Amino acid sequence: MTGTAQAIKHIDNERVIVTEYRFAPGANTGWHRHGHDYVVVPLMDGKLKIVSASGETFAEMKKGAPYFRSEGVEHDVVNASDGDYAFIEIEIKR
Repeated sequence: MTGTAQAIKHIDNERVIVTEYRFAPGANTGWHRHGHDYVVVPLMDGKLKIVSASGETFAEMKKGAPYFRSEGVEHDVVNASDGDYAFIEIEIKR
């Protein structure tokens, strides 16, 4: 990924990859494809813009409310909040 969000990899072993993403307002992950199933755990409330081949959507994130996505998702994730935003992403290796 070549975006402007800060990615801090906490764990990368044979079973999982755990990465913390920190975004300034307007920062993004860069376009990427998920090679594993994954879970995102928001560290704070906020709003994200999700840019995919089918267009743009917005997601209201709630602190501590995780969500799951399957392998193969392709998108760019942009902080659409007024302030900084952060989440933890847990990729599940098979």
